[in-house]
Amino acid sequence: MNETQLRELILKAISEAVGDTAGAQSAAPVPPASGAVESGEVRDLSAVDFRQIIDVPTPANPEEFRRMRSKTVARIGVWRAGPRCRTNTYLRFRADHAAAMDAVFTDVPERLLEEMGLFTVQTLCETKDMYLTRPDLGRRFSQETLAELQQRYKRNPDVQLVVSDGLSSTSVSANLRDILPAILQGLSSTGVSVGTPFFIKYGRVGAMDAVTEALGSKVTVILLGERPGLATGESMSAYMTYGGYVGIPEASRTVVSNIHRGGTNPAEAGAFIAELCGRMLKEKASGLALKL
Repeated sequence: MNETQLRELILKAISEAVGDTAGAQSAAPVPPASGAVESGEVRDLSAVDFRQIIDVPTPANPEEFRRMRSKTVARIGVWRAGPRCRTNTYLRFRADHAAAMDAVFTDVPERLLEEMGLFTVQTLCETKDMYLTRPDLGRRFSQETLAELQQRYKRNPDVQLVVSDGLSSTSVSANLRDILPAILQGLSSTGVSVGTPFFIKYGRVGAMDAVTEALGSKVTVILLGERPGLATGESMSAYMTYGGYVGIPEASRTVVSNIHRGGTNPAEAGAFIAELCGRMLKEKASGLALKL
């Protein structure tokens, strides 16, 4: 068989294969379109504690596997369908991602701030988009706002508490009712003077320094919603300074982080923050200079 004959044979085989495929596709029945819509509620996957679920079909040690999963929110042992993750795993990922986005883009409910008796001031950020793209404006206030703070609130308190949405309004909604009363109760037993707490909308950590300069507080504490992740959108941190000022080094801040129901309990964190305030006033230091 010469080269010409071989080429003709190959082309004939390809032609027959293509013809058979086209015929099979045209002969395949097409199911009629259904206009029916299933009723009922879609299960909320975010409400399921996936740490209690074992997706691996035949784990060698189920009890040890379950113990490992109970110790972390990491997505271990989620199993797969071929090279891909399973549908429930993918949907849970999307649900947690949506919750994280909601934490960033929603606002703290006004009714919560009214319930806690928190007056609201706003940084130079005018919108959420501006807050996300201009961090510098989230640390600053207008002269009118600073003047209002000086007129409305006590000057030169030992401790000034402020609350801010930060990058997670969800964390404020989830933790404020527990942590703020715990801090105030802890401070009341020490005899220090405490300024009236208030709320900062679109605030960054550095906003506390402008508050310190405006009110002359010795210790300033800002309760701030932290950047959410896929594990939780409820994490709050407390940033604390002694003798703060605009431009203070970050090393001079004391931080209590991971405050949420799955981390440091908000009420316990509040008691610890009040204790730290007492230590700062006694040692006249914060951050790395504070020896604990």
